[in-house]
Amino acid sequence: MTTARPSVHATAPSPRGASDPRQEGPPDLRLAGPALAAWAAAAIGLGAPGGGVAMACAVGVVLAALALRVAVLRRRAERGGGGEYEGTEVCEQYEVDERDDEYGEDKENEENDEYEEDKEGEQSGAGAGAGAGAGAVTGTGAGREAEGGAGAVRGGAAGRAYRPGSSRRWSSGAWAALAAVLLGAVAGAASAALHAADVRRGPLPDLADRYARVTVELEVTDDPRLTRPRVRGSQRTPAAVVFNADAVRVTAPDGAVTAVRTPTLVLVRQGGSDEGAPPGGASSAGEGDRPDGRSAPTAAALSEAWRGLLPSTRIRVVARAVPPLMPGDQVAAVLRVDGDAPPVKIAGPSVLQRVAGRVRAGLREATDGLRPDARALLPGLVVGDTSRVPPDLDAAFRATDLTHLLAVSGSNLTIVLALLIGPPHLATRAERRGLAPRLRLSLRGTAVIGGVLALAFVVVCRPDPSVLRAAACGLITLLAIGTGRRRSLLPALAAAVLLLVLYDPWLARRYGFLLSVLATGALLLLAPRWSAALQRRRMPPRLAEVIAAAAAAQAVCAPVIVVLAARVGLVAVPCNLLAELAVGPATVLGFAALVTAPFVLPVAQALAWCAGWPAEWIAGVARTGAALPGAEIAWPGGWAGALALAAVTVVLVPVGRRVVRRPWLCVLCAFALLLAVCRPAPFTRVITGWPPPGWRAVVCDVGQGDGLVLAAGDGTALVVDTGPEPRAIDRCLTELGIRRIPLLVLTHFHADHVDGLPGALRGRSVGAIETTTLQDPPGQARFVRETAARAGIPLVRAVPGERRRLGPLSWEVLWPPGSPFAPALDGPNDASVTLLVRTGGLTLLLLGDLEPPAQQALLAAHPEVAGVDVLKVAHHGSAHQAPPLMHRLAPRLALISCGADNPYGHPALRTVAALRALGARVLRTDTDGAIAIVGTPGRLAATVTGRRTGARLPSGRGGGRGRGRRRGRRIRRRGQAGRGRPADPRLRAGRRRPAGSGDRRRARACTSA
Repeated sequence: MTTARPSVHATAPSPRGASDPRQEGPPDLRLAGPALAAWAAAAIGLGAPGGGVAMACAVGVVLAALALRVAVLRRRAERGGGGEYEGTEVCEQYEVDERDDEYGEDKENEENDEYEEDKEGEQSGAGAGAGAGAGAVTGTGAGREAEGGAGAVRGGAAGRAYRPGSSRRWSSGAWAALAAVLLGAVAGAASAALHAADVRRGPLPDLADRYARVTVELEVTDDPRLTRPRVRGSQRTPAAVVFNADAVRVTAPDGAVTAVRTPTLVLVRQGGSDEGAPPGGASSAGEGDRPDGRSAPTAAALSEAWRGLLPSTRIRVVARAVPPLMPGDQVAAVLRVDGDAPPVKIAGPSVLQRVAGRVRAGLREATDGLRPDARALLPGLVVGDTSRVPPDLDAAFRATDLTHLLAVSGSNLTIVLALLIGPPHLATRAERRGLAPRLRLSLRGTAVIGGVLALAFVVVCRPDPSVLRAAACGLITLLAIGTGRRRSLLPALAAAVLLLVLYDPWLARRYGFLLSVLATGALLLLAPRWSAALQRRRMPPRLAEVIAAAAAAQAVCAPVIVVLAARVGLVAVPCNLLAELAVGPATVLGFAALVTAPFVLPVAQALAWCAGWPAEWIAGVARTGAALPGAEIAWPGGWAGALALAAVTVVLVPVGRRVVRRPWLCVLCAFALLLAVCRPAPFTRVITGWPPPGWRAVVCDVGQGDGLVLAAGDGTALVVDTGPEPRAIDRCLTELGIRRIPLLVLTHFHADHVDGLPGALRGRSVGAIETTTLQDPPGQARFVRETAARAGIPLVRAVPGERRRLGPLSWEVLWPPGSPFAPALDGPNDASVTLLVRTGGLTLLLLGDLEPPAQQALLAAHPEVAGVDVLKVAHHGSAHQAPPLMHRLAPRLALISCGADNPYGHPALRTVAALRALGARVLRTDTDGAIAIVGTPGRLAATVTGRRTGARLPSGRGGGRGRGRRRGRRIRRRGQAGRGRPADPRLRAGRRRPAGSGDRRRARACTSA
């Protein structure tokens, strides 16, 4: 009788089977239960009252003791009931397996088995697509006992009952496992309660509740980092230096001094004092502005002094203590420090931190001469230093789910340890490679030196969640090497999670740690199975392993990313596969530059130059993928959205198995995905109706800001303002097919009108940038000048009376005035460039952000302007409007550009009511999405990307009330709107959409007769 061959041999191309077989078996999950229990208990215990946690721990200990007692009794009963012989036989079989592995019986097959398992772990770690811990040492540390036959036998023996009829009851192993889970939960909760008590201990929490000004001695615990400037309203908040520190000595306002050990978050404001500012209020200064009159170099020097602080440095600060954002946060208080002076150092950093800081600084110095992307990216790939990564590159990495490359993980530690032990599958054998055998190191000596390297890796790369997880897994693997035991991957991961959660329970609430563990678990459990399935369909092994690793990591991490970003990336797996080609060379050469920089800087610079080429490839992949119109789609956020995406993934996986069996279906699905990602204009127009044919003007949905596009021919447009965020305006222009911008007008220099400028310039030909005459705010005006200079685009200033024509488009500059006798401009809003545009017989007036005094002056200076077809309402529809101007203009269609749920209440209800009273149809981007104007004066129409407006616009031009204007009827679900009132444009259904969202519904149109 012929025995069926194992699948690993049956699918091999050779008739003799696989040369490096991987024996299949159930995973060893005995430590998974205690690790998950400790994780969950720690996450809950951090926010629970201490008394409740203590009571729960006591109950857990009692239940665990009872479970252990039952396990002991059940074990004795099993041995006394005739199962002893069987159990002994199993144990003897396991010992034989161990001896076979250790002393060489059946050595060829055993070595091939281990080699295949280790090689698979290496390849899975190298191909990890989306997890922060994709290439951990756990993926390269040899032989997966959990998936071998011995581990399966032992696991089955531990939980099997031998007495007749006992299959209906729990075995001794099950009771022991329950006890381990309870003890893990107790340990996690107890550790969490102790760490949470540190946050509540001392006077600092009470002082923060009173917003007191205190003097604090701090010990820095991580590297200071510079926050990204953000747009709040019309201003850009100044950058701030942020770092974590432990308060060791607190001096209260009454002079009381207390020695404590309390974690805090320090926020060093670079824009001046926070005295008198409301909590969370934004500074009115732009980036680089100095209200106190200091020069920019002085401000830069102060910022560099704060950012140069190393962990373990002691400083003294005078700060305002405020409560943390979330009640259960890891810090007791946020200390707001004025960055008007350099930090006062009490004690320098430790020797270890000085050496680590010098090594990191050496790598930055070695990369100074590289191109911008390589200079920014290489330190992040090697040691996780992202201080040079610009906002646009950071956004591209997030859009393509490549941020794990900047979070140092197991793949980096693998490279370090491979120099010592060589290929991990040979680490315990006579054939081992690397430096260890050349230095004649024993296994124990190798393990000790490897542990030192792992700890040095943590110090240099800083203890981020993925770094800690990789180091813990690596230390456990090294311990197995030093003791001569088998290395097992899943138990090592579970043990690492358990130890780290007990050491630092706050990791249980950190998404980075969750992503790292999920990605590594996916590489160990899902990737091998998916890779085998692809290889059975004749895919090359290496390609199958890389694709399976990237897809598995992305599948398990995507639901967590949805919780954080409310989006799903469609290009994550392809971008990870393309980036993987360059990750290895860039990291190896970068580590070589890191090691040589403190000793021979020219050699380090040469190595960094070589590493710069693959680093630029990675940056190019990220930028190209993020620039695709369908790079990501919106998805409901929160845990409900995560569960929905997980359910969709579970459904799609079996569907995908059937699809790969039919080549024509694979080609069809690939083509559909390509269309969804690239979104060619004809295809998008057919599916969504956007952009509508013959559009004249579009108000882009850029959030709380302005961004308008006026058609001037095929792929050509006049752009007025760019909104607060580059990606939103870039996406809008891409959807409209705009490749050429002869003139880009910036009405004034507020951040909500100019900060999106890099997005408008990206990949497009721009002839000139026209700005207002008032260079205020100075920091944002300087930003425009520098951006234009880098792109080689000339700057011109608007001149009143200036007339231009571009294809079917013509316009005239009405404001700001150029005469020295003109009224003084009261701030940047009143200096807004105002355009009167004519296209296709339609008249459009774009008011920028003019305030009522400037609106009245405009009315007086241009009495001929009246009866426009379309009005871009000033200042996002705020309440500050001049009624006489509105009556004079009497627009048929009023457009308001504002962000959903903005804190300013834009648009004002009375402004909307006044426009409707004049017979205008009001459309707004916060509820309607992007708005396109189409048609002619006789048949004016508007198409929106949000929900349906459903009303016809009034026809004819002119007047306010009683002017005989024709009213349009409104299409409603219930009945018909009354005839004696203007059509109500408010929308009754649908949802609000985020600015610049790529998730487009089919465009809706409202037309006039």
